[in-house]
Amino acid sequence: MATDYAARCPVSPARITWLVAAAILLSAQGIGAQKVRVEEELEAYPTESVDLRCQFIDGGGLTKLTQVSWIWEPVDGQRDNIAVYHPVYGQSFPNQSFKDRVVFLHNSLENPSIRISNLRMSDAGRYTCEYATYPSGNEQGTTTLVMLAKPKNSANVVTVQAGTKSVVVARCEAADGKPAATIKWLASVGGNHSTSTTNGPDGTVTVRSEYRLVPTPADNGREVTCMVDQRTQERPWVHPVKLSVEYPPSVSIEGYDNNWYVGRSDAMLLCVSNANPEPTTITWTAASGSLPDTVVVDGNKLMVRKVDDAVNTTFICEVKNKHGASRHQITTVVIEALEDPSSTGMVAGAVIGSLLALLLVVALVAVLLTRSRRQERRGYPSSGDSIATGSGGSNGGDYGNKARLLFGSSGNNGSSKNGTGGNNNGPIYTYREGCDATGTLTEKANDYHHHHLHHASTGNPPTAHDILLSGDMDAERRKFELDDSMEEEEERYDRFGGGGGNMLPPAYHVHRGHGGEEEMDVYLDDDMESQRDGSVISRTAIYV
Repeated sequence: MATDYAARCPVSPARITWLVAAAILLSAQGIGAQKVRVEEELEAYPTESVDLRCQFIDGGGLTKLTQVSWIWEPVDGQRDNIAVYHPVYGQSFPNQSFKDRVVFLHNSLENPSIRISNLRMSDAGRYTCEYATYPSGNEQGTTTLVMLAKPKNSANVVTVQAGTKSVVVARCEAADGKPAATIKWLASVGGNHSTSTTNGPDGTVTVRSEYRLVPTPADNGREVTCMVDQRTQERPWVHPVKLSVEYPPSVSIEGYDNNWYVGRSDAMLLCVSNANPEPTTITWTAASGSLPDTVVVDGNKLMVRKVDDAVNTTFICEVKNKHGASRHQITTVVIEALEDPSSTGMVAGAVIGSLLALLLVVALVAVLLTRSRRQERRGYPSSGDSIATGSGGSNGGDYGNKARLLFGSSGNNGSSKNGTGGNNNGPIYTYREGCDATGTLTEKANDYHHHHLHHASTGNPPTAHDILLSGDMDAERRKFELDDSMEEEEERYDRFGGGGGNMLPPAYHVHRGHGGEEEMDVYLDDDMESQRDGSVISRTAIYV
């Protein structure tokens, strides 16, 4: 098959010659690349030094080295010898710009490394280490030297005047850097930026950026930030600037509180202005002419020593700076003198205190009246009323509140209606809650016994009259037990007040005396009724 292909496609002698030459050239380049060892790229800064290393590698030792040269290529197509070493003729430095800055590190053809001192930005380019050998010819290796330059960064604000057109308000620059820097803006004022670059003669690049916006008074003092990023910097360079926008003044007057009364001594007006730059002059005038004599001006303050009718006028404040002037006015109205606020507060406090005291008195009177009316509805005589017993005499003096006595009479000589007749032997009914043998007030409830309704001293059995009276009294007792329980707590601690010091608890007893002995039969009845003439009458029938 190969024979058939060769027969069909014959190869000319010229083509064979070219193929052989190409193979030899590729082999030579491969051998050269392997024999001359250099660094592909180096970085350096101006004023520093850099070592360019070169070494010949001969594996078989069959190559003869005759000379080595360093060739500098600043741009494509330009080749300059800067250093040459010959084992017989020694070192030479043909290029004058490198003559005093380049040295061989070793006097050896196998290691002809050089050092370049006091580097310049213009030293950047390709450096080729080239050997002259026998029999293979020239062998070489190339190192690219990259010169770096840290940019000189700066940012500044541009003072502008407020207007309606977009202008440059801030600038940022990264000068003489290599490679070129990148500039960004961080801002919240709504502007935009533009960037330009300039190449220096030494290969450095200067980058400038301008920030633009339509300036207003509100933009004055706001912050924009320039950020520069470049290869030689470990981190971005950040620098904030505050905008400077100039504008004419705006004026207002503060301090008037609509309370300038005659005699006031602390009245003051304050002229407040907003301007950039600061105002050069502040002037106070009055619409009526010159300022009143009681007025004192101190810069932007107008102070009134004592308010009178003369300051009942219009005050004008005018402020100026280099961009213009502005004025504002206010009319002050003088009113009649007012009371001292502190005394007004004292009066108000006194009035409130009086009202509270009055309410307390009214509440107390209402409670007393309610209590008095309740006592009247229950039929109690008022405190201090005197009730006499017997035949017109007093029974131990006056009785206090809730003293209830029921008087009756019996005997041979008859009796008056209220027991004040000539005979004092009739039964006396006394209201008591309970007492012991010594007359001391106790809390025990009234006990009722049927056999106490007749005279115990007679020893006679109860008559039909006694039995009838006992039944009626049982009914009355059951009727008033409920009322007595409700009033028990209130009446339990009431006492009779008397001139003789006798204290009689409220209870009804029947007093019958026989031979000096006195027996008290309990008569339960709390159904007393007060009359308009001051008398007290029981609504319960009593049989004697």
